[in-house]
Amino acid sequence: MPSHVAEQSDEELAALAAREGSNGLAFGELVRRFKDRVWRICYRLMGNEHDAHDAAQEVFTRLFFQRHKFAGASKYSTWVHGVAVRTCLTLRRSRGRRQRRVGEIADETLARHADRHDAGADASISLAEMLDTLDEDDRALLILKYAESYDYEELAEMFGISVSACKMRISRAREKLNRRFPDAL
Repeated sequence: MPSHVAEQSDEELAALAAREGSNGLAFGELVRRFKDRVWRICYRLMGNEHDAHDAAQEVFTRLFFQRHKFAGASKYSTWVHGVAVRTCLTLRRSRGRRQRRVGEIADETLARHADRHDAGADASISLAEMLDTLDEDDRALLILKYAESYDYEELAEMFGISVSACKMRISRAREKLNRRFPDAL
């Protein structure tokens, strides 16, 4: 690979990739730079390695076909991560497994937690179980904010909401968890 490609910023490469054909070096360099970060986001949002692999492939396919849509209004990394988040949420919803199960999981988790608490047993509950009681967007917001350390501005851009709306949604999601699991947090 020519060294000039590897030395360019993400935004410069994105501009080059938008003008390239299917075998472009710039897009290949962007994939190399972002593959680990995209996979990590997909893994956290999808919950297992197999689904994360499928989602990451879908993300890069979308990035390739939408490479001309990056307008440069934000950092390229924020745009890529937004595509990854939206892709994962779409895949989870389209598979339907979470939408059917969220209420059931929440009820089961809350019942187990109540049984443990009432019995005086170890009231520990996994964070994953707690997060599974939230809807997809709230779960994703909390994971990206606290596990991936995104700031409110980046999250707002990824989710297409204002910064104040982002702060409010994260606060409300935390409040839901605190109400459901008062002894666990």
